[in-house]
Amino acid sequence: MPDTDKYCIKVESSPLFIPEQSDPEAQRYLFAYTITIVNVGDVAAQLVSRHWIITDANNEVQEVRGLGVVGKQPLLKPGESFQYTSGSSLTTPVGTMKGTYQMVAEDGTHFEAEIPEFVLAMPRTLH
Repeated sequence: MPDTDKYCIKVESSPLFIPEQSDPEAQRYLFAYTITIVNVGDVAAQLVSRHWIITDANNEVQEVRGLGVVGKQPLLKPGESFQYTSGSSLTTPVGTMKGTYQMVAEDGTHFEAEIPEFVLAMPRTLH
């Protein structure tokens, strides 16, 4: 088990509904999200791949796996951050996203950085 202080990545999210690209009549709700990844550990680490779990209001789950994020595999030295914006489409006006980034530290240690769950919601649908 890796030393959690040595290998520590903090992930923050900021989701946004995109009304101009959504079509509620066609059950298409588009969201953008900005992710900030910060290396708060003591060792440089590279983001190698991602695993997302996207759940809509009907409890339909999509799992997305792939290399890197937005075509990049950023190497973060301690204290460095990387920010990117991506998007997701749901068939319901509300859903959630969570997951993990698979990281490799410069000493060869593999570890996962948790992406805390965040809510995708069309405005005025959550009370």
